[in-house]
Amino acid sequence: MEKEIIKIAKLSRTFLVGNEEVHALKEISLNVKQGEFVSIMGASGSGKSTLLNILGCLDTATSGEYEIDGISVKKRTKNELSEIRNRKIGFIFQSYNLLPRTNALENVELPLLYNNSFSAKERLERAKEALIAVKLEDRMFHLSNQLSGGQQQRVAIARALVNDPVMLLADEATGNLDTRTSYEIMILFQELHQKGKTIVFVTHEKEISEFTGRTVVLRDGIILRDEKLISKSAIDALADYPNLMKVVS
Repeated sequence: MEKEIIKIAKLSRTFLVGNEEVHALKEISLNVKQGEFVSIMGASGSGKSTLLNILGCLDTATSGEYEIDGISVKKRTKNELSEIRNRKIGFIFQSYNLLPRTNALENVELPLLYNNSFSAKERLERAKEALIAVKLEDRMFHLSNQLSGGQQQRVAIARALVNDPVMLLADEATGNLDTRTSYEIMILFQELHQKGKTIVFVTHEKEISEFTGRTVVLRDGIILRDEKLISKSAIDALADYPNLMKVVS
């Protein structure tokens, strides 16, 4: 039986705006198995951002259950949630969130500084291995402002991988990239998926969601659709890039 990394049951999130209750999520249920590559889509106001924050242990539900890797996040303290984030989740954001005036290796090493089970030598080795995994071994000592957008996102992915998390949580990870670079990043995500990584990819772009194996669509706080996909190959899409550019132009 396949292990479930995410288990959500009848999860709701309500906000109080003035005197009015806003129901951002309405008793949704969702499971993600180990090794799945799932995209979450939805328009503004669909509940997508609220779900992202709950999945990332940045927010807690008003009611219902959320378990990550068999651990319930309900009634956890801020420190406990912080530890779950650091040990269980690798975050990749649209804006990269790299430290300026800091090289790629130091950026990737950063999450390990909060994990006292690693020595300085082990932190360095793991950071190097993560950068090699995203094919940036020749950019380890480049500063953030010396890297292209695509290279910066690869550093961010390496930083997300360095703790060997049970899940990668990507928030519009191609949103700041041009089409070609977006496909290059999706090649990398597909390679990580093939190695067994569990990936939840939040996007508003249908073209990007088609590179994943399953799409969950939210609308008005409920799951409108949850469907398996025959995912496109980002490599094939990139090979066809000249034709794509003709269509776009």
